Amino acid sequence: MPKDLRIVFMGTPDFAVPTLQALVEHNYNVVAVITAPDKPAGRGQKIQQSPVKEYAVAQNIPVLQPTNLKAEAFLEELRSYQANLQIIVAFRMLPEVVWSMPELGSFNIHGSLLPQYRGAAPINWAIINGEKETGVTSFFLKHEIDTGDLIFQERVPVLDDDDFGSMYEKLKYTGAELAVKTVQAIERDEVQPQPQQPTSETKHAPKIFKETCEINWNQPAQQVRNFIRGLSPYPAAWAKINNKMFKFFKVDVVEDSGYSSEPGTVHSDNKTYLHIQTAVGAIAVLDLQMEGKKRMPVQDLLRGYTFNA
Repeated sequence: MPKDLRIVFMGTPDFAVPTLQALVEHNYNVVAVITAPDKPAGRGQKIQQSPVKEYAVAQNIPVLQPTNLKAEAFLEELRSYQANLQIIVAFRMLPEVVWSMPELGSFNIHGSLLPQYRGAAPINWAIINGEKETGVTSFFLKHEIDTGDLIFQERVPVLDDDDFGSMYEKLKYTGAELAVKTVQAIERDEVQPQPQQPTSETKHAPKIFKETCEINWNQPAQQVRNFIRGLSPYPAAWAKINNKMFKFFKVDVVEDSGYSSEPGTVHSDNKTYLHIQTAVGAIAVLDLQMEGKKRMPVQDLLRGYTFNA
């Protein structure tokens, strides 16, 4: 017997929108959406709504934007929707008073195969670490972040030319399908949650900061390439060359380069190629951005800039 579901959805960035859209298109009763407060963004610092809010407003779903998730006024309003299930995608950490509220629980969609890559940046770190496979997980929330009992997982291969941007797109739609599958199982009372089994081999996915993104040329070329892929197009790996800041978006490994220079040394004819020495081998830079300029293919940059070898 299907349950009469009343769903509260929580999410903020565009990664969460396909899941909310899938719930609406499957005619689930989404009674309210919780998202981040509007904030100024861009050069003009215009007030912007989150992508989730934009979609919810277009669907006439009530939107709550609390600054404090423990505030009694917010909790009272949340209770008033009498939800029996909460679904969370790319939202902030919830206090127990929120995630324990609905009788059927609160489940999260996470962009990794938990317990691997718990944390804020699972897609980035899977690519940086050279994984050939990642995926999405649905799990029930509990106290410690990303540690709750597993419901379902969907595996997705990481192709050699995938970067953060392409995997983000794949996983946000895979996550939406997994969310619907999870709701259907909860509806039919067919969920059998399994506790996570982390080991000493379990990898983590801590938040990424600007300083995290600096390229270390004292690593092998393939490792440097994975690092750049894992941060492309955003927030972007960077390095200083000739006292200028460069962001790197796409590179290849140079097979048998024959260079014997120090890691970080630039090799270029200043017309067609830009190679940078690493600890083992070199990388060929294909797509980059110099400070004060826009992103461009390396040949376009070399038309107006000369590297000192």
